Amino acid sequence: MMNKQTNSKTGTIGVVGATAIGVGGMMGAGLYTLLGLAAKSAGVWLPVAFLIGGLVAAFSVYSYSKLGMKYPDRGGAAQFLVKGFGDGLLAGGLNVFQYFGWIIAMALYATGFAEYACQLMGRQNNDWLGKMISIGIVIVVVILNLFGSQQVARAQTAIIAFELIILLAFIGVGLSQAHMAPMMTSTVHGGILGILSAAGLLYVTYEGFGVVTNAAGNMKNPQKQLPMALFLSLGIVMAIYIIASVVVIMTIGVHGAIANQGHVLAIAGKVLFGKIGMVLISIAALVATASAVNSTMFGDENLAIRIAKIDEIPPKFGAMTKIGGTWGLFFTSLMVCLFVVIFPLASVGEMASLAFLLVYAMVNVGHLRLIRQTGANRWLLIGSIILNFALFALLFAQTIINGEVLTWLSVIALLIISFGVEFTWRKWNHQDLAWIVSVKQDHR
Repeated sequence: MMNKQTNSKTGTIGVVGATAIGVGGMMGAGLYTLLGLAAKSAGVWLPVAFLIGGLVAAFSVYSYSKLGMKYPDRGGAAQFLVKGFGDGLLAGGLNVFQYFGWIIAMALYATGFAEYACQLMGRQNNDWLGKMISIGIVIVVVILNLFGSQQVARAQTAIIAFELIILLAFIGVGLSQAHMAPMMTSTVHGGILGILSAAGLLYVTYEGFGVVTNAAGNMKNPQKQLPMALFLSLGIVMAIYIIASVVVIMTIGVHGAIANQGHVLAIAGKVLFGKIGMVLISIAALVATASAVNSTMFGDENLAIRIAKIDEIPPKFGAMTKIGGTWGLFFTSLMVCLFVVIFPLASVGEMASLAFLLVYAMVNVGHLRLIRQTGANRWLLIGSIILNFALFALLFAQTIINGEVLTWLSVIALLIISFGVEFTWRKWNHQDLAWIVSVKQDHR
């Protein structure tokens, strides 16, 4: 959805506008849905986990700024992977896997929507009630994309402003009323590994920074404005996340956050403001998660169209149906519903972060092959690769240690399926089956 706002003439988007796009792309849904789960690993050090996750994201922001300046188009990570590795099996398989990553992210947001909807209705979120609500919001989003997505896109600024007002009020009152007792009495201590695995989980709350690169082609001076907008938007979001998590821990404590996984902010809002606080936070969460499903659906549909156009998946994905929308839109929404039915909130949160950590790490690996063209600092790229892979490994190991067999097996299965689909499609169409194509041979 955010992408629709960048369809303008060159030079019409400045630093402030691009920063707003970045804040809108990152803010909201992940914060509302993953606080409790992250607190289970990080304990009272939850704000530190947010800080670490943001710092790791900052390295990828640097890489994206350099790539976006060199290739100022709407391709995003899909385009960067093809540029870095050439139009071969590796870039193709990673793009299909990235497509699945966005599907998982939508399942996370839809599941979070159900959590807060049940909280607002005063209903216990049993499995089937929550899943029905989650599927319902996906269906609504599909209808909006068919008939009214332009109107929803125009409302994005108001949506972001509403979220920020509620969160800033929560933070302001929370800091004035909260106290240290809940932090001091906590017995949940995940240690350094728990903090780092929580940082890996929370990485998905920052992944939306990539939407800023889509605006590069509409900037007057992208070489200066793009990196400024990227780092400003990341810094703003980091500050809000860290302070909000401090308020949560000082208000309801770690045990309260763990006991109310999925709707932590609503409970903290109730403690600070009473019932009206719970209602306002829940409404903000519903708006944020529904908006995230809608904007991600639009972006995922575009990702499907992009990789269909470069023959990495069947072109049918980008074809329009008789009732409107593309086949990719309907396939995407069906897959989101399947993930909602199969996986609980914790699993989709972990899987989404694992997917984006791996994709962004590989974007940076590919960037190393383009370093002469982009002028990026080699050591910053290497640092980004190491940090992304390290958080991926820690979070993946955590799922194994916690006995979450379905979660880690599903990530492996999706990787295998992604490259299997890409290999089969390329073989069927007699395309190059090389893993990596020389950058010099890639003229895209």
